[in-house]
Amino acid sequence: MPADAVDPANGGDLSPAARRLYAYAVERHSFAAAEATAALGARAGAAITELAAAHLLQRTPGSGPERWCAVAPRAAAARALAPLALLVRETHDEMDRLRGRLEALVPAYEAGAAHRQRSSAEQLELVTDLGAVRGLIAELAAACERELLTSQPGGGRPLESLQEAIGRDESLLARGVRMRTIYQHTARYSRPTAAYVERVTALGAQVRTLGDGLMRMLIFDAHTGLMEVPDRSGAALVVREPSVVHFMTSAFERSWPGAEPFPTTVSPDAARSLSDELRQTIVRLLSEGLEDKVIARRLGMSERTCQRHIAEIMRAVGAKSRFQAGYLLSAAAPAPVPDGKAGS
Repeated sequence: MPADAVDPANGGDLSPAARRLYAYAVERHSFAAAEATAALGARAGAAITELAAAHLLQRTPGSGPERWCAVAPRAAAARALAPLALLVRETHDEMDRLRGRLEALVPAYEAGAAHRQRSSAEQLELVTDLGAVRGLIAELAAACERELLTSQPGGGRPLESLQEAIGRDESLLARGVRMRTIYQHTARYSRPTAAYVERVTALGAQVRTLGDGLMRMLIFDAHTGLMEVPDRSGAALVVREPSVVHFMTSAFERSWPGAEPFPTTVSPDAARSLSDELRQTIVRLLSEGLEDKVIARRLGMSERTCQRHIAEIMRAVGAKSRFQAGYLLSAAAPAPVPDGKAGS
């Protein structure tokens, strides 16, 4: 609509002169400007221009002087709004075309989103059934081509687990797959574990031990990892996300240089050295305020054995309670502790 046009739907936008002229025009079939001027007592030119712009007046056909006739308000409104209606229709058509082009991409988007969800689910998977975990380990070991890294905290391994692992690991080593394992020092006092280590090291496996700080995990070909789930015995988190597997591998590699080779026999001197190291680790954990059962679990020993070590440490520092021992140990460097025989 032109800037100077008047909306016929709102008569209040008309000037008083235009209103009088429109009322005059409605009462006649047609009129000339001079007739309107004579009847209304004022020049009608400006009012005619205003009404014509609002589509409320139109010229009548015929020869002779220019004459005008009134147009019904609804007809004037339809004529005035026609360009806007056309623009609205064109806008709706363009919206429909745009919507159609975008909706054509919906199947591709949904397929990609479903693939992304599947990929995310595959990268981190919680397996809670122990049988399923064992089956998955066997499957991954059979497919392993380059290296298997294993971190096994908790002291000596159960005989059942060792019997299940020996055949699988011997087959893996026979294929030329490199195998490195870290146990805790207390595993050295487990005869079944030592016998297993003797068999796999004869085939080329490398086994070492640490005192503390291990997380139970397996890493196959630096591609797929399994890690323990806290407070979920028998469960495992399967990790295929590259960044997380890289973190697990890096954690193993940081522990490996500080670990000590696992001997198949433990001499008295070696046992004494390990016992001293274990007790020093207990001193550190005790000074941190950890409970007996937590320390025992961290070091892979029985709670009873751990309590025996703690009792020896308390006697060495002259403490009458665990609280006092923790205070004394945290307030100063630990005093020397007597030798003792470690066990599992």
